[in-house]
Order: sequence, then structure tokens, then C-alpha cells
Amino acid sequence: MVDNFNQTKELNQDVWSLYLYALKSPVTKDKYQRRLEKFFDFLGLEGTTVEEKSQSFLKKINEEKEEDSQWAFNSLLKFMRYQLDRVNSKEITGATVRNYVKSIKLFFEMADIPLSWKKITRGLPPGKNYADDRIPTIEEIHRLLEYPDRRIKAIVYTMASSGIRLGAWNYLRWGHIIPIKENEIIVAAKIIVYPGDTEEYFTFITSEAYNELEKWIDYRRNAGEQINEKSWVMRWK
Repeated sequence: MVDNFNQTKELNQDVWSLYLYALKSPVTKDKYQRRLEKFFDFLGLEGTTVEEKSQSFLKKINEEKEEDSQWAFNSLLKFMRYQLDRVNSKEITGATVRNYVKSIKLFFEMADIPLSWKKITRGLPPGKNYADDRIPTIEEIHRLLEYPDRRIKAIVYTMASSGIRLGAWNYLRWGHIIPIKENEIIVAAKIIVYPGDTEEYFTFITSEAYNELEKWIDYRRNAGEQINEKSWVMRWK
């Protein structure tokens, strides 16, 4: 009995390793895992990490081999109905639901769980091929800058200037921001976004944005933090 349990656990871990292997980008990997965990949490599966919850899911599948596909299908269908209710209440968009499907489908494929995906996707709402992003107004930027946090100017100036998304801060270190000088005066700065990833690219910020970032870094340095090129640009605590 113990041997069977260990073998099942090893197989479940192999599935999780395959799932991670299929996700090349760290950014994509993070998003896929968070969406998959939402599905597991909806089912009330045990575990403190998404990997442990995936093992609970696969264990449930293995408990009743003859009905594994039907249980998985019914579970996913309930989850999709719940998400569609959220779409109807304007809580999320149709594109968000489709992103959930992508994450879950990949896991099912890595686990060799057969499922009629046409039945699942047929009832999904259409997703936009574009975002609702827009340039913030001057008034909106001014309101943001009123927030009493010494990091806010650096964040707002940098994002408004460079166009980076919120997730980019999770990968941004001080060495990824390179000042550009003319006659020894900083006129702009280059930012390497998602460094080391397949989605890596570079963009630029104004001298004002760089100065605010430098003020934030100097504040931390004066407080005793050892700052170097590998230091995170933003700290949340």
C-alpha cells in the first residue's frame, strides 16, 4: 500500500514537472500557475501550494479510474459556469475566462486526462484581441501622485514614461536601469524589461523618471541597505 502511494506521488510530481517544463517564460509560468490554482481552490482541494493542490487533484482522478474523465469534465464545467456568471455580472471579461481554459487545458494535457474540449470551449464568450488600455489623463496622474507613499512618484513616472506593465517590477533590478548622458547630464535612461526571458525587450524613461528612481534608491541606501546592481528596484516592505 505504501509503495503504491509513493508511486502515485512520484507520478503526480512528474505531471507537475511536465507542466512547468511546457511553460517557457517566467511571466507566463506565473500567470498559468495562478489561474490553475483558482481552479483547484474552486474544487476545495487540499494543499498549501499549487503543486500540492495539483497532486490532490490527480489523486482524486486516480481514486475512481473508470469515472476520472467524467469527474474532471463535470468539475471543469462547474468552474466555467461560475466564471461565466462573473462575466455576466461584469466582474471579469470573456478573455479572462479563455485564459483560465488555456492554463487548465495544458495541465490536463500533461496529465494525459482525456476531455472533450470542444464541449467546454463552445459555450465560452468571445475574447477581445485587444486591450482596453489607454493613456492616463494629466488629472489622473496628479491624483495618483497625491498618494502618501515615497515610492509613488518613481512608480508613476516610470510606468507613464516607459509603458511597462505592473508585472515588470517583479523582474526589475537596479542594474537593469541604465542612465543615458549628454555632456555629463542625464537626459534619459534605458530599461531592460523581463531580463533573461524570451519576452525581454528594452524601453526608455525620461530624466525626471530616472531622478525619482534614484531618489528612492538613495533613500534606501541612506537607511543602511546595501544597494548594488542586483538590488530590486521596488520593495513592497
